[in-house]
Amino acid sequence: MTDTTRLLCGSVADLRPRVVTLGTAGGPRWWPGADAGERSGIATAVIVGDRAYLVDAGHGVGRQLNLAGIQVSSLRAVFLTHLHSDHTVDLASLALFGMFTFGADQHPIRIIGPGDRGALPPVAAHAVVPPTPVFAEQPTPGTAAMFHHLMAAHATDLNDRVLDALRPSPLDHFLPEDIRIPEDSGYHPNDNATPDDVRPFEVYADELVTVTATLVRHPPIAPAFAFRFDTAAGSVTISGDTAPCDNLIHLARDTDLLLHEAIDFDWVHRSYSGGGPTAQASIEHHTKSHTSPQQAVDIANAAGAKALALHHLVPGTAPRSVWESAAQRCHGDFFVPDDLDVLPFGTSLGAHLAREGVVAP
Repeated sequence: MTDTTRLLCGSVADLRPRVVTLGTAGGPRWWPGADAGERSGIATAVIVGDRAYLVDAGHGVGRQLNLAGIQVSSLRAVFLTHLHSDHTVDLASLALFGMFTFGADQHPIRIIGPGDRGALPPVAAHAVVPPTPVFAEQPTPGTAAMFHHLMAAHATDLNDRVLDALRPSPLDHFLPEDIRIPEDSGYHPNDNATPDDVRPFEVYADELVTVTATLVRHPPIAPAFAFRFDTAAGSVTISGDTAPCDNLIHLARDTDLLLHEAIDFDWVHRSYSGGGPTAQASIEHHTKSHTSPQQAVDIANAAGAKALALHHLVPGTAPRSVWESAAQRCHGDFFVPDDLDVLPFGTSLGAHLAREGVVAP
């Protein structure tokens, strides 16, 4: 745990809701030898009381949950910001291995994420020969279809365990569903993937938390979401992958903690300089689809966020100085958490109950 993160943490004995940064690296890569310690794939746990909510399932998420002491059986829902592989690659292992932690009274775990894109993205202008789409018969499955295909790919394993060992099927306990975008938003996957001024809309609620979403800017993928978790004691907003976006500022207004992606654009240009069409297309993708540390600070300031933590760091090997370069401009607290850091947000549950006249402070 870093010193700066430790300052934010204090003791979690006061029952504040908290975030556990299970994995803090972005991109479909394994990042070896990171200066700040090896970073696992992007995954974030929001803990409220005895319940856990997972945002994204990057590589290593199961191991990171174990290291954090969070049982898969405690999850109430998994939220997918978008369907790029670095955010979904270990969703299958979460379901296949997680079922071994389930008891007879296991509650369902909802998997909530983008629906079918509905249309292929346009081919990059740098293409010399237009590439052939992969799986043209169903080229853009959404969350529900993706989970179905993942489980179907493991049917041999599952049927061995269900029939021979009498194990539960993950299909009985994990409930995938596609987020329905409000019909009046003007959304279109190619023509208007991030309509201006989308009002945050509810995608989940239980006794402890309400989760709202908005559309963010991460072309060419669509839809891409940011999520906000509101509890009685405070709120946390998680950006997902996005370029600077007014919708995110509206979603994160006055949030206690904003977790925002960040990329080192200097690294992008160094890595792809002098390349051919693929390199040029990669530079353009990163430039139009991501956010620098300085831009993330501007977003946090505009939203009035009380604290900003950078995650989904690309490259995962960058020295901390790259991410901390904009810290002095941040109006609130600023953090660059490592994997498995704990970030409480909002007030303590005791303080909330005191305000409600339930207990003395």
